[in-house]
Amino acid sequence: MKRPTRKALTSAAAGLLLLAAPLLAHHGTANFDLTRTVTVEGTVKDFQYINPHVQIYFECKDDKGQPDPWQAELTAPTKLARAGWTKHTLKPGDKIIATGNPAKSGAHTLWLRKLTGPAGELQLAEE
Repeated sequence: MKRPTRKALTSAAAGLLLLAAPLLAHHGTANFDLTRTVTVEGTVKDFQYINPHVQIYFECKDDKGQPDPWQAELTAPTKLARAGWTKHTLKPGDKIIATGNPAKSGAHTLWLRKLTGPAGELQLAEE
């Protein structure tokens, strides 16, 4: 049996990297309308300090006073940690004012740009 040459191994490795590139792609803010900003006020229901993006689930009231669920997406926890965030930064029941770019789909989802919590405005990490 013939051993593979260095050139063959290098070519195979390069091919695998090219095939894997789409798997490493990151959507970032592609799902959000960066030309618009929305501000909503609500109560935190869940705060998930997880990779790849921190999530805040909160409930607002619609025009009729009925519960209206929203969510906000932030950057990675490692970036937020540099801005002073921890998994305890927000907790259920906290009142927040969230400002961000809305989802292009019309879903009640924001890419968060500004957040005011119980202790005032929270510093967001740079992207």
